[in-house]
Amino acid sequence: MAFANEWQARKDICEVGRRLYDRGFAAANDGNISVRLAPERILCTPTGVSKGFLKPDDLCIVDLEGKQVAGTKKRTSEILLHLSVFKARPEIIGVLHCHPPHATAFAMVHETIPKCVLPEVEVFLGEVPIARYETPGTQTFADTVLPYVHNANTMLLANHGSVAWGNSIMQAYFNTEIIDAYCRMLILAKQLGPLKYLSEKQVGELLQFKKRLGIDDPRIHMEDCDLCGNSLFREGYDDFKTDSNAFAPPASSPNSCSGKPGQAKSSPATSSDASTEVLIKTITEQVLAALGQK
Repeated sequence: MAFANEWQARKDICEVGRRLYDRGFAAANDGNISVRLAPERILCTPTGVSKGFLKPDDLCIVDLEGKQVAGTKKRTSEILLHLSVFKARPEIIGVLHCHPPHATAFAMVHETIPKCVLPEVEVFLGEVPIARYETPGTQTFADTVLPYVHNANTMLLANHGSVAWGNSIMQAYFNTEIIDAYCRMLILAKQLGPLKYLSEKQVGELLQFKKRLGIDDPRIHMEDCDLCGNSLFREGYDDFKTDSNAFAPPASSPNSCSGKPGQAKSSPATSSDASTEVLIKTITEQVLAALGQK
């Protein structure tokens, strides 16, 4: 794995910061950006500086525990979020946290982001989870990404914003662009009518294309998986649950994507399923009893 060249990384962070500010993804001093220079050496943005006006010399260097080892300005207060990703995924080079408005709107209302709608999202992002809310800047907040970090490259933080990571800071930035553009399209589409979902066959073809590109997706490794109807992160990840108030999910097949990849697949009965079984049993018993009385 090739780590980032420090001078190039400084220029890249400033360029990404400018793009974030220009697109309205990081108002005022919002957002933070980081790049791995070595296994335990992270270049990051400082606190209290607008991302639209960064200079290479403004940046800081920290170790994997968040201790600042270089830089005249104080490192970002949310570096722990970045370090949680870097520690969990040693191959990751760039991490980006900001507040893209359309994606953050979904995070504010805890609305599940539909999948199986747009090919570009299926290929480059896959399912985008939403992590539970915790106070920013704390280790508890940083740990909210851990249940999802191995099976996603972009996610939302409830009532806060987005975080994306990749093999370069530009890849993390492009993922951020994609999720905000997608959420904007969803909001527009909502005004026209219900979403038209891709079929399981069409999504399967996209996953095969994704595999050929070398982009991983948990669904590639799960057999008999309902690719569209169920969330990959529904069970076995975290107890935080999102809602589907704005966008009704597609009709799901009997197969479920519940549980983490590699775990045995099962489709546990819901309370609704159990109620239906009880009702059927009661009706059957009543019919049999009536027949016996004739």
